[in-house]
Amino acid sequence: MQEFHYRGGALSLTNTAVMGILNVTPDSFSDGGRFDRPDAALIRAAEIEREGAAILDIGGQSTRPGYTLLSPEEEWARLCPVLTNLTVTIPVSVDTFYPAVAKRAIEAGASIINDVSGDLQNGMIPLAAATGAGLILLHAGDPQDAIAFFDEALQEAAKAGLREEQLCFDIGVGFGKTREQDLESIRNIPRLCQAYPTVPILCGASRKRVVAAAAGTTVPPVERLGGTVALHTAAQLSGARILRAHDVKESVQAATAIDSLMRGGQDA
Repeated sequence: MQEFHYRGGALSLTNTAVMGILNVTPDSFSDGGRFDRPDAALIRAAEIEREGAAILDIGGQSTRPGYTLLSPEEEWARLCPVLTNLTVTIPVSVDTFYPAVAKRAIEAGASIINDVSGDLQNGMIPLAAATGAGLILLHAGDPQDAIAFFDEALQEAAKAGLREEQLCFDIGVGFGKTREQDLESIRNIPRLCQAYPTVPILCGASRKRVVAAAAGTTVPPVERLGGTVALHTAAQLSGARILRAHDVKESVQAATAIDSLMRGGQDA
């Protein structure tokens, strides 16, 4: 069974892992402003761990459509008071496309870099190799190009001395894709699992526009739980081992039920 190695440890993926989202931003598409104060963010971080998340993913910059780009200094100013005061015991991931921010986050205790840039030449791969951090690499754009992108990622990792077990590949739902391409990226998960049997595949469709589009509804992000669980379940059944979600408790329950089903186990 796969493992995802990160700075200071390794995550067994015998069971599907839920990555809990914590946006410390005022403008996130889904929950902007709810956790942009450090005290509120720290309370939510503890809740995410209690609700069963295997990874806590903290982001200081929104990547919603039409987002306002922050400088690395502005992004770090949001992240620093949260990262330096966390008390959770699960591994912490920093969601960023700035290597300078990722480096400071690792120094502050994060152990995984969630690189949402879609850029293999931005310095994140050497940084992960130098620090021992786990590295999540996101594919942006046409799903038909995903294999070529991840093949190149493996080549760049090998050149930098980054071990394959430190890598995770994110299919990039919502990043440079149409809604149909978002769905295609989920349908393509079995191909990715076959191509990269030792690298876990991550799906993060939580509350995104594709959820509403697929369900034929116009409900706002906070009302997309049902569709999120449906798409994540499809991804999990197709081989995704990490699911990035806002609604952690419900996502953990759904993922655990599917794991039990796939193992053929019975309730005690």
